Amino acid sequence: MKHNRLSLLMLIVVLCLAARARADDTRTQVSVPLQANSGASHDQDSIRQILELERQAKDASVHRDAAFAERMLTDDYVAITPLGHVITKADTIAARRSGQLRYDSIDISDMVVRVYGNTAVVTARAEVRGKDLGEEFNGPYRYTRVWIRRSGHWQTVSYQATITR
Repeated sequence: MKHNRLSLLMLIVVLCLAARARADDTRTQVSVPLQANSGASHDQDSIRQILELERQAKDASVHRDAAFAERMLTDDYVAITPLGHVITKADTIAARRSGQLRYDSIDISDMVVRVYGNTAVVTARAEVRGKDLGEEFNGPYRYTRVWIRRSGHWQTVSYQATITR
């Protein structure tokens, strides 16, 4: 009986999160794994924080906000580009400041957030349009972003993007 109540509570929370996410961006779907555990309420709070940070990360990318990258990327941050290049925090900040990489639009869908204590893993689809070194690129991608919580604050430690068809 206790398990059923917890499962029902989790389902209600997930539906509320999904409705909120749809209200924010009708093309974004949020899926949260249902797991019965004692930290369910804490996990749901973490998921809400990560969803907001993902929204901010998207906006920061489109607006080339280097200050966001300085705050939100760990010093040992590593990104893997769709072509397999390794990008550091310093590389990301420099690219945003120089305008080398410009995103015209990023439309995110099929987002899944999983929280494991002080770590959150986000997977999603992104339809991207932009320019890298003046050369246009666009198309569908899948990405994974790993967030860690240090001293009560979430930061990105890793990101990886893959071109899809």
